[in-house]
Amino acid sequence: MRRIRTRLTLHFTYQVLLLWVMIVLTLTVMLLVLISYLVNQDLKRTFSTSALDGMTTETIIDNGHVKMNKRWEGLLKERGYWLQIINESGKAIYAVNTPNDLKTSYGAAELLHIQETRRLGPYRVTSLFESETDGLRSVLYLMGTKDVGAQRLEQWFRQFGSGGRIREDAVDGLNRELTGKNDYLQVINAAGQVLQTVGHAGAGEEKQAYSPLELVSMKAEPGKYPVDLSVYYDDASGYTWLLHQGKPEGKFVKQTLFHDLILVLIVIGAVVVVLTLGISFWHGYRYGQPLMLFASWFERMSQGRYSEALTEKERKKVFRKNGKIRLRYRLYKEVIAGFYEMATKLDASQRERKMLEQTREEWMTGISHDLRTPLSTIQGYGHLLESGQFTWNEAELKEMGRMIREKGDFMLELLQDFSLTFQLKNKSVQIPLKPIELNEFVRRSVLRYVNDATIDTASFSFEEWDEELAILANPKWFRRMLDNIITNAVKHNPDGTEISVRTGKDGEQAWIAVKDNGKGMDEETKRNLFERYYRGTSTDETTDGAGLGMSIAHAIVIAHKGRIHVESRPGLGTLVRMEFPLIDGKC
Repeated sequence: MRRIRTRLTLHFTYQVLLLWVMIVLTLTVMLLVLISYLVNQDLKRTFSTSALDGMTTETIIDNGHVKMNKRWEGLLKERGYWLQIINESGKAIYAVNTPNDLKTSYGAAELLHIQETRRLGPYRVTSLFESETDGLRSVLYLMGTKDVGAQRLEQWFRQFGSGGRIREDAVDGLNRELTGKNDYLQVINAAGQVLQTVGHAGAGEEKQAYSPLELVSMKAEPGKYPVDLSVYYDDASGYTWLLHQGKPEGKFVKQTLFHDLILVLIVIGAVVVVLTLGISFWHGYRYGQPLMLFASWFERMSQGRYSEALTEKERKKVFRKNGKIRLRYRLYKEVIAGFYEMATKLDASQRERKMLEQTREEWMTGISHDLRTPLSTIQGYGHLLESGQFTWNEAELKEMGRMIREKGDFMLELLQDFSLTFQLKNKSVQIPLKPIELNEFVRRSVLRYVNDATIDTASFSFEEWDEELAILANPKWFRRMLDNIITNAVKHNPDGTEISVRTGKDGEQAWIAVKDNGKGMDEETKRNLFERYYRGTSTDETTDGAGLGMSIAHAIVIAHKGRIHVESRPGLGTLVRMEFPLIDGKC
């Protein structure tokens, strides 16, 4: 019980730990996926401003050698950006996707101008200075993309503008220049009010003014908007020209970061719920199926069908072809083994009870028969004496008295044997033991039969062991045991049977063997020889061995901590061998 309790505790403990490890791993993976997703979404919105931060974090520069994550190289090419890393000498030590018109070396004033104006020729440039740290030299990251919109704006301003605004006669020509589906141009004043709109503005035509941070947001987070914004500022008039160029479908992100976070959390919650349900169903199946099987077993046992505790179908579920318990039931192997043992014992008890009931009926029938016959004799003589119709002489009266006494003795002996059998079986009678010498004790018992003139149907012989055999025994009960076995050999064999009794020693055991050359026994008789009242009795026989003799002999052997064994075959006689533990010393 302690073993199965320990295993069940360990099993469910590691199951819970495994479950939590799976949940933690799943949540960790999903959290990493969430972080990656949010970073990518943020990069889509603010690639020009946040990409450099990510690149500098993941880039290693050692002695002028640059090692950058290939992912960034792919993103730069995908987004149409180029990158240069400039060392302290102004030389580009690393470049990605750079056009042919870019320099590979810059002067001090030139780099300062690029950083201040954020432009390099036709390119819009974002820069990030990484100062000298941890023994590494300072470098400057330059990331740019071609600002086609700004060039076009500057050209259109000179071609179609006047006083900072679009000339009326130039509107048609400007419309022809705005070839994109969602391209439009706006002129705003310093306050952000829209003064003019030209092109396919769509919702932009309704725009009357911009808030102070709205245009800043469009430049800082271009990925959030369906258009790219290019700006040209006229210092003379204070007006600003805005060129909105539409993006291809799906190239921008409308949702906010908070909205994305909510969606991802919903997905994580759904995955956790599904995972929890899956594990719950799996546990229910794993631990519920054996319990359902046990329930069916107990139901059949409650109906007394012990031999059908496990059906063939259930047996195939529980056991493999090689006889081993399947993995899903291995946790309950002690329970299954205990159940099998209990079912086997209950089945054996049920069969034994039926056998006992049958034996009890045989006992009652036999005892009734054995008591009825002598009682009929006693009753008959009683009626004769009571009637007074006959005159009896002294010899006849003595004969009648002897017959009544013998029949009464027979009934009394039968009842005593019956009571003794149950007392020995239930160990309710105490048998005091003392040392005896087996050779001499058996020799005297056999000699009684040799000298008995009334026994003329059998001959007896005795062969003793050449050494002294000392055992613990009760002389009265030990003699009763030998008498019952020898008498049984005399009673149930034909005239002329030879009965030999021998003693001997095997290791620490002394033995007695009673052998005859009589008619022997079949297997059923041998199997039931020591059952109480198996053979029945006859009033023509002596009172010794009235159907209970062999059962009493067997009980006496067991009470002496011995063993009894019978060998017999029809026509070949019978051997009854009894073994008892030896003791040290002489008797």
